[in-house]
Amino acid sequence: MDPGEAEVATHSEGCKDTVPSTSNVSNQGEDGPKSNKASLKRNSDKATNHKAKKHKKARVRRSTQPSYTVHEGEDMLLVISSSTSQYDGSTWAPKKKGSKKKKLSKGKGKTVQMKKKKTVHGKPKVANNNNNNNNKVAKEEEDTSLFVPEKVTDHRWGQSLPEEVLINIFQMVVNQDGAVPFLCRVGRVCRLWNVAASSQVLWRKVTVGHCWIAPGKTQLPKTEEKIKDTFNWLAQNRFSQLRDFSLCHWTKNANFAVDVVSQFCPHLRSLTFSYCTGLTAQAFQSLGLHSRSLQSINLQYSEFQVEGLVEYLENHGSQIRQILFTHGLKNDRLLTAVTRGYCPDLEFLEVNTKLDSKECEFPVCIQALQIACPKLKIFRMLNVRPLHKTMRNGAELSSGFPLLEELCIATTSYSYMTDKDLLDILFASTKLRVLDLRGCSRITPAGLSTLPCLELECLFWGQYFSSHIGLSSPKKGLNMVTKKWNQTLQQLDIANQLFSEQDLETAMSHLTQATDADTLRSLNLSGTRITPPALRSVIGQLTALSYLNLSSCRYLPRGMKRVYRGQEDIRQLLDKLE
Repeated sequence: MDPGEAEVATHSEGCKDTVPSTSNVSNQGEDGPKSNKASLKRNSDKATNHKAKKHKKARVRRSTQPSYTVHEGEDMLLVISSSTSQYDGSTWAPKKKGSKKKKLSKGKGKTVQMKKKKTVHGKPKVANNNNNNNNKVAKEEEDTSLFVPEKVTDHRWGQSLPEEVLINIFQMVVNQDGAVPFLCRVGRVCRLWNVAASSQVLWRKVTVGHCWIAPGKTQLPKTEEKIKDTFNWLAQNRFSQLRDFSLCHWTKNANFAVDVVSQFCPHLRSLTFSYCTGLTAQAFQSLGLHSRSLQSINLQYSEFQVEGLVEYLENHGSQIRQILFTHGLKNDRLLTAVTRGYCPDLEFLEVNTKLDSKECEFPVCIQALQIACPKLKIFRMLNVRPLHKTMRNGAELSSGFPLLEELCIATTSYSYMTDKDLLDILFASTKLRVLDLRGCSRITPAGLSTLPCLELECLFWGQYFSSHIGLSSPKKGLNMVTKKWNQTLQQLDIANQLFSEQDLETAMSHLTQATDADTLRSLNLSGTRITPPALRSVIGQLTALSYLNLSSCRYLPRGMKRVYRGQEDIRQLLDKLE
């Protein structure tokens, strides 16, 4: 007998067994007596049970396949979703035992339905022959190959970028925000970013602030040890090519930081301390022993042991090119050390003071400084009042500052600088490019016209006072200044200078006579007596002008007294003047 015939025969025999029982029960329910309610109840229950079984048999004969197939293995039932399921595209996962118990407690309807599916489809599959089973197993393999998700490869842009490109991106962020803590954070993203963030090119300029503790709080011993361990690890693993290092707001462990950096950073050239305290002679001794390439020291707004720095300059001052410090009773000894010749190759010297400081007088011997530092290029005295000291009789004559390119004597208070004092500083400075005399009310146009520099590019001569003590008196002769440097001036600031209307008009006419109309780019006329005709000639001729300050100019009509930025904004002003 064929397998198909055997299956049909088996099915017909099952039908023969079930049909008579159902008919008998139904006949008894119709014709029999209805006095006994219990027997009637039992008969009705049997009828419903047989009808349910009959309904199950009918489901097996349906042509539409279910959304899953059940294969009975040796020790388990395999439930595999079909390709024709309404949940197409999702993989069915068998429920855990714990989840079944939760479903039983939540609702009975779902659990009964699950039992029906398993019992109904499990029994017919047992009766199937080997060929049918082999077909089902092949179908199961196809279904699993279709719906089992493959291992998805990571296509994120950060994983596919070349290392050189990633380093260039990091370099842009480092130039804007600094290396710390940016590189420390991106190095923990993945291996590729760690390799890129570890590039020594990115660690050439580092600024370390109070990253581990909030300002105003005391450091615990554990926090202090963590700071030292972290800093030591960075110095050993990241700072091998360090060039510029800055330490900000360190009130403790400043000596430790200097010691570690000097030992592990042989290429260190610039060292900056901002608002740091606790620097002793030990730190400067460590710099002398290890940092042979150090050229710049910035100690502005920091507290340090002056004797230790003076000793360092006496022994290693020949390698120093830049010194920046804040004016104070003790710190002025540094200038004395410089004038003694401890730094013969010094090129940059800056002395400043706090804006709220009352001690602004700064005694300096310009002639001694010219002899000790003939290579000086930038000399800045910010917010101080220089008091010129003379040398003793018999001293050698100085050759001035022949290489000086920038001189800044700007202050917000009253200045004692006169034309003679200015000439004593700049009598040999023919290469001067930037001259900042803001606050120097005693300087006159005649004194400026006698200076030997012929190619001045920036002149800042505005009057900015925090009090009414230094208000300047009316002046004349601004045309001498603009006539001398009209070919080279790029920035001119004469804010609050009390020149007359005619003088300003003549001076502006000299500016317009420049052969190159693209020279002057910034003009500050705030608080002056500039008139519309004089202003019209300047704006019409100087096409490269991109900044114009006309605030508080009383001789201009309303609506024009403001700051203009950009050439388009200035062109609109010209249309209004015409």
